[in-house]
Amino acid sequence: MTHTDIKSEGWISKIPENWKPYAILMRLDRPIGWWLLLLPAWWGIMLGSHGVNGMYSSDWRLMVYFLIGAILMRGAGCIINDIWDRDLDKQVSRTQNRPLASGQISIIQAIILLFSVLFVSFIILLQTSAVTIWLGIFSLAFIVAYPYMKRITWWPQAFLGVTFNMGALMGYGAATHHLGWEPVLLYIAGFFWTLGYDTIYAHQDREDDALVGIKSTALLFGDRSKFWVSIFYTMAMLLIIGASILAGASIISLTLLVLPAIHFMRQVINWDMDDAYNSLEVFKSNRNLGLLVLLSFALSGFNPHIGFLDAVLQ
Repeated sequence: MTHTDIKSEGWISKIPENWKPYAILMRLDRPIGWWLLLLPAWWGIMLGSHGVNGMYSSDWRLMVYFLIGAILMRGAGCIINDIWDRDLDKQVSRTQNRPLASGQISIIQAIILLFSVLFVSFIILLQTSAVTIWLGIFSLAFIVAYPYMKRITWWPQAFLGVTFNMGALMGYGAATHHLGWEPVLLYIAGFFWTLGYDTIYAHQDREDDALVGIKSTALLFGDRSKFWVSIFYTMAMLLIIGASILAGASIISLTLLVLPAIHFMRQVINWDMDDAYNSLEVFKSNRNLGLLVLLSFALSGFNPHIGFLDAVLQ
């Protein structure tokens, strides 16, 4: 049976038939992508606000803005990716039924949808701070260039990490109207997190990618992928802890970071890199990992003035 990650069941089966190709083009049938784009932004907002204890109504509105923005911008990124890759997608079993590759949607229709999504996203972006607006505009260049990276480098996952975690800086900047070392460490943590989970994801397509000339860390690392993913996840975890400490996180918050650390370890242990379905399931489990980190950050401000460093120095 052909391996595909397009969902035909659930809510997607209930929408009008002529809408389905557009929903699938934006990957609305697969929420994991927008979750992974959203979570670093929510981390940034929560860390910048010192957890739920320090959040105002404006911060909760930011959470909603970034939720809508993540769904739209993930959709925009997928449209751009599929425009770039429509010919390659025809040669890969997992992607050959995508709307552009299969001819369900024309290039013109895809471009009209893209500009519509970008326009609404820009209106939402204008509701945030100046630093967030400039970061959002800056990130567009990376979103457009990302699909080309798999053609010229073995490290497209690294470029995705640079692109996908801008939300950590944008969310923190929206909540605080400035940047600092905390969001920078969080951004770098997200970069290593993405390197790990997208290497796992890329193992679904190793054989097809090798045949059509697409590069990836899955092909670069080969049988040593588990080792490298464990290194990336370790770096991500250490940087998350570092960002928490710099932000003055409480001991409760830091203790809760044991949970995502365990989740990281379980991913590596349970991952069968030769099984495409297992790779997809392990990849998708990163939503829960991101939520566990968010839980820790949510309690980072109990009490925000008595953080880990303060407790050690007392």
